[in-house]
Amino acid sequence: MIPADLSRLIEIVVEEVLAAKGQVSAPAQCGCHGVVYECCPDRVRGLLDAGATRLGLHATGGQPGDVAALIDHTLLKADATREEIETLCREASEYGFATVCVNPTWIALASRRLAGAVTRVCSVVGFPLGATTADVKRYETQRAIFDGAREIDMVINVGALKSNDLRVVERDIEAVAGPCRDAGVLSKVIIEAALLRDEEKVTACTLAKAAGADYVKTSTGFGPGGATAADVALMRRVVGDDMGVKAAGGVKDYESLKAMVAAGATRVGASAGVRIVQESRGTRPATASSSGY
Repeated sequence: MIPADLSRLIEIVVEEVLAAKGQVSAPAQCGCHGVVYECCPDRVRGLLDAGATRLGLHATGGQPGDVAALIDHTLLKADATREEIETLCREASEYGFATVCVNPTWIALASRRLAGAVTRVCSVVGFPLGATTADVKRYETQRAIFDGAREIDMVINVGALKSNDLRVVERDIEAVAGPCRDAGVLSKVIIEAALLRDEEKVTACTLAKAAGADYVKTSTGFGPGGATAADVALMRRVVGDDMGVKAAGGVKDYESLKAMVAAGATRVGASAGVRIVQESRGTRPATASSSGY
């Protein structure tokens, strides 16, 4: 069972975020003190007891500055070749992308190719379904870090979330976030938003924050839908300003990237990174690759 304090915190977050979206009506006054609900002493004390640092109910973000530094240059298709991974790394080094995001089998190669570069290596765990067990995800994470990954994008157990097995989901995320934290590696939690109702998205983000992850991420790029500005804004409202939000799936041009950043994204996963940067500079766009992102 998930602890009662965390369960109550999730309920509060869901209520407040959906109220901010106009989907439910928040009470004007609390029933216990007859004061404005936001100022109810019991409500505030309950949040603090549950470990909340803040509830951000506004989207943040603006126009991107250093566009390349926002992008995880991504190639996750099953038939990616060594030559394509080497090209990905060469482009990443040339343009200064935040990371290259590759499947685990390519981590060591990418790490060698990017030795000394500003670009880091990101890899995926439990990808793309999220349906492996927590102990397997922990091992995947440890092996990826051993091979040179400095950022890990893990997929949650979506079925457990939709079954309301929230403690299973939290342990699933902790199995990845813990080893990452110990190694000084960033962890990102993919919630696969296209499969979730809004209240489930809120719950997933709350659990990711409770487990100590660094980012929440919209999509694998292999699901029924990719990133939307609405999902990014919702996720930003839930996690506040002290976590990152990554938009991934279908971000294929500069206008799409700007929309995601305006909604609150601090990182974007894209296979069309070169094209996006070229568009931001007003030069001729490159042809986008096809990686599932």
